Amino acid sequence: MLTTSQPVGTSLPRPLARRRLLWGGATASSQYEGAFSAGGKGLDTQDVRPYLPRTSNATTATRLLTRSAVERAKNDSQGTYPFRTASNGYEHLDEDIALLKELGIDIYRFSISWARLFPNGDEQEANAEGLAYYDRVFSAVRNAGMKVFLTLTHYALPLNLVESYGGWTNRVLIGFYVRFAQVVFERWGEFIDFYLPFNEINAGYFSPWNGVGLIKPEDSPYNQSNVFQSLHHQFVASARVIEMQRRIAPACQSGCMVADFCYYPHTCSPEDNLKTIREEQVNQWFAIDVLARGFYPTYMDRFFAEHGIHIELKPNDLEVLARNTCDFVSISYYQSSVCSTNETAEHTAGNLVCTVKNPYLQATEWGWQIDPIGLRTALNKLYDRVHKPIFISENGMGARDVLERDNGNAVVHDPYRIDYLSRHFEQIDEAVADGVDVIGYIMWGVIDIVSAGSCEMEKRYGVVYVDADNHGNGTYGRIKKDSFTWYRDFISSRHGNEE
Repeated sequence: MLTTSQPVGTSLPRPLARRRLLWGGATASSQYEGAFSAGGKGLDTQDVRPYLPRTSNATTATRLLTRSAVERAKNDSQGTYPFRTASNGYEHLDEDIALLKELGIDIYRFSISWARLFPNGDEQEANAEGLAYYDRVFSAVRNAGMKVFLTLTHYALPLNLVESYGGWTNRVLIGFYVRFAQVVFERWGEFIDFYLPFNEINAGYFSPWNGVGLIKPEDSPYNQSNVFQSLHHQFVASARVIEMQRRIAPACQSGCMVADFCYYPHTCSPEDNLKTIREEQVNQWFAIDVLARGFYPTYMDRFFAEHGIHIELKPNDLEVLARNTCDFVSISYYQSSVCSTNETAEHTAGNLVCTVKNPYLQATEWGWQIDPIGLRTALNKLYDRVHKPIFISENGMGARDVLERDNGNAVVHDPYRIDYLSRHFEQIDEAVADGVDVIGYIMWGVIDIVSAGSCEMEKRYGVVYVDADNHGNGTYGRIKKDSFTWYRDFISSRHGNEE
């Protein structure tokens, strides 16, 4: 590792030392808290998503909610709706924070339930019971010695905002959202180190129910103008929140986040390479360019024209976006993707998108292709584009863990997760050595949570096992997996080497 200001082989000045990486874990309110009607909370968009037994790696059916499906869910007290119970974190808060403290993480990423603070989303005043609950959360995290990485909204919109206003297609949601965010920063701004206005903001394009709260027409696909109008409203809302936060809680660091797909061309044909560039631009770079660089990129002009997409901008929208870019960028990274013009190529599932199978990679049970080097590639490409610090705000391996008994003790042996983490951590170090300014790494679902993609509890990411199944059966007890000890020791070792 280079430690002088003049590295070997170059005359360019370099910093004396790189930043100390932060190691953390994450949950999200809708996937973790449960208690969907406790403390005055209103219904949100995740509470009405039913469990559908998986028949293939494709899980999009759980995210295509029509108006009739929503109505059925609202009146159904017998069906299985995994997010209503989630991991029962609402009742296990103190125990879970104690586990995270024992794990030794530097930073904890969690989200606020908008519907717990504003049950309908459009109230003038926040719900007192919701405020009291998050008072406990912020205090517990701070008292445990962890930094806070807050996601203001993570795939959970008060259902009333969808039914009464049309979700993010309606510009009025910007004002409702800024009011919600202002309550958060005025009350807890001193606790927040890093934050995201929106989780995986490019998800609105691939998963409009989760991302932007759009109800799917019964017998037709989504209207793409509505999708991109909704995304524009989220872009403006993000910029306005950053502007407000810098005024009332200036110490907080603002970010933007996309799901990173790390695209490879299927072959060296010019057609596959051109398709790869276009997929990257629209699916991945578009939101980054708007939120981190402050402008609508010109490549979207052709995309909008070719797809008949029209969005309405207010006179000062572009100025607001240009003036309020984020401080850092962040990504979720689970797998790389392959682009091909061959329509008969074999495909597999992935986070938000399906992709052509890569013969050089293994995949999880859910079809997500495991590519640690792809993380290094993704970090380099992103840093070259934006030259802002990068947080890996989500990464991990969803797997079917087995709870066993060893001398009467509950145990979970997950060597596959340890291997996955170890190989990805090696590539983070390589990216840092490449010169990428990485702030830190956050393991997704550090305590088992319900999968946002498939509505399954049994697709587990955590180092802490939650004793519950897809139907909500179980004790909801917490059991440390083998990977808990491994991650704890890894973090301790890193801290020791950095002293």
